Amino acid sequence: MSTPANQAQYYARSKAYLAGEVIAPPQEQAPELQELLRYHEWRYYVQDDPVLSDFEYDTLYKQLEALEAADPGLVTPDSPTQRVGSDLTGDSVSVPHLVPMLSLGNSYNAADLEEFDKQVKRMLNMEEDSPLAYAVEPKYDGGTIVLVYENDQLIRAATRGNGVMGEEMTHNARVIRSIPLQAAFSKYGLHRVEVRGEVIIRKDRFEAMNAARAEAGETLFANPRNTATGGLRMKSPKEVADRNLEAFIYSFGYGVDQEGNDAVQALGTHTKALDVLTELGFKVPATGYERETAANITEAADFCTKWEARRNEYAYEIDGMVVKVDDLALQERAGYTSHHPRWAIAYKFAAKQATTTLENVEYQVGKIGTITPVAKTTPVSLAGVMISSVSLHNEDFIKDKDLRLGDKVLLERAGDVIPYIVKPLEDLRDGSEVPIEWPTVCPINTTEVPVPLIREAGEAAWRCPECVCGAQDLQRIIFHVSKAAMDIDGMGKRYVELFHAKGWLNTIADVYRLPYDWISVLEGFGNKSANNLEAAIEKAKQQPLWRLLYGLSIHHFGKKATQLVAQNIEHVLDLADWTEEQFTNIKDIGPTVAKNVTDWFANPANVALLRELEELGVNVKPTDEDRPAAEVTEGPFVGKAMLFTGSLQQLSRKEAQEKAKAAGARIVSAVSSKLDILVVGEKPGSKLKKATALGTVTVMTEAAFLEALTPGQGT
Repeated sequence: MSTPANQAQYYARSKAYLAGEVIAPPQEQAPELQELLRYHEWRYYVQDDPVLSDFEYDTLYKQLEALEAADPGLVTPDSPTQRVGSDLTGDSVSVPHLVPMLSLGNSYNAADLEEFDKQVKRMLNMEEDSPLAYAVEPKYDGGTIVLVYENDQLIRAATRGNGVMGEEMTHNARVIRSIPLQAAFSKYGLHRVEVRGEVIIRKDRFEAMNAARAEAGETLFANPRNTATGGLRMKSPKEVADRNLEAFIYSFGYGVDQEGNDAVQALGTHTKALDVLTELGFKVPATGYERETAANITEAADFCTKWEARRNEYAYEIDGMVVKVDDLALQERAGYTSHHPRWAIAYKFAAKQATTTLENVEYQVGKIGTITPVAKTTPVSLAGVMISSVSLHNEDFIKDKDLRLGDKVLLERAGDVIPYIVKPLEDLRDGSEVPIEWPTVCPINTTEVPVPLIREAGEAAWRCPECVCGAQDLQRIIFHVSKAAMDIDGMGKRYVELFHAKGWLNTIADVYRLPYDWISVLEGFGNKSANNLEAAIEKAKQQPLWRLLYGLSIHHFGKKATQLVAQNIEHVLDLADWTEEQFTNIKDIGPTVAKNVTDWFANPANVALLRELEELGVNVKPTDEDRPAAEVTEGPFVGKAMLFTGSLQQLSRKEAQEKAKAAGARIVSAVSSKLDILVVGEKPGSKLKKATALGTVTVMTEAAFLEALTPGQGT
């Protein structure tokens, strides 16, 4: 497509167009934009190695589209606006789609949607103020899948491909459990059907997969989208199944009866079509929660705006919403361009990727001495946030990506939250870039005594084994008071750093003897704040023993391991006499944890710390919460998955959950098809809408819940 010599020129010219710096007549801009876009398509679809973010590409595309719309004579047969992009790799058998798949036009705000609404109405010969209903649903960020059913049986699955041909991958689709192997389309007179959807991975499952890969020393997956797309093309269906892929179906592409006549139009609306797909067993965005039928474009825009605000809370990656004319007959009347349907448009959320320059690398130290490199970049706006610092994880991450100071890099926000360097743009290097030198001694250490870093066998991290500057102590205190450990309400990282700077917090024990009289006179505090903090710390002293053990920051001694150990001792100092064998005798406690804990307790200073905590009133013995609860076999909720939402009036959330568990319930954290009962308080929010949409969840008030626990006692 291009030589290394002109790739930097393509990038520079693209950036010039994006910055609005190109001043030339349309007759010169259009051919150059066409060439630039063809280059970026090649990098994205063929090389799988883009140098622009999706948002930047879309911006260039819209510039060319506007020029060609103003002067149709600028349109050429090979212009990127005249065809659909391709994801064909050439490694699989290609199969034709029953109907070509087109891309969607893009919008980025309510004004764009209003203009889209006007264009649709002009094509339909409607007055601008005429009502026109739109279906709005998430634009999932995954890999497109096309499923063909005949006589109610799944006969073929393929990727999107170039929109006309896709890569056949039926064997992989069959192991994706959300794809029905048969569906009763014949109930609606449909004999041969093509449905379209997106294959994605839940964000929590993606994080769990990466955690497992990190523990095994394997390369981490870059993001859920690439992991899902790559999973579709894997040669082993077993490996596909291991990726926990899900398929959301978002439309019919084709559907005919036995005689070959269209049978989809009879459904009337896109909303009805999705309802039918839901009824037939497909995973479809839930009405009233994930999707909505808007009476007009203003309502559609409001729904898009709401989803942009809450996208981070959603279980899946989405990069926008899709707005479609709901009436299927009007869709046909509106028709298509060579690139996209005129009756649908994507509402794209703020950019998730951007390019910037890696200027420097600084280092941070963690609670167990782990040294984490942090990239300092030229500030760049990404998904509405200005980014200038990005974690580089460890030395292997830097080496695997061959990152260098001065590199142009592609940034992404994983889950729209955590910034991540996808790759350096190697084609743009000019020789001035400098390799990153990994430090051999602790780079955080502020004393004159150098501490060599160590890297244990099988681990990716370098650690400072013996902190002499106090930096690790500060991180241990921050973790000790956190919600995960001792859960001291209101005492976050900012307060710990403030009190440390004042000289009041140098060890974990200092947490339990803070000078509240002095704190009360600090700016922003006062007597009430100091009293609240004191009360929270006094309450934390009675936390179960496993939390204290976890809050000591012993390497590899995680939540599950501390809970298992706490069940097997009578006092925390019992562990000072334990051997490694005693630890490994406990199921699920391995030799690494055993050695780390025995080494920690062999240090007299650590034992002295625990004695000091006991003297300060911190619980050092197992509580009822540390002891395993007996399995509940009787009760009104035995075997039921239960979730609480909204503000309860008679019980705290924790009290309600404990009562539910005592009655046999299993508490879950989200609404899904596995949820049996949703207990609602005041202002239940979206969980109630989603549960109602599922149609399989029993919704129960707090009073009804209490009545079920003790008949006759509900209010």
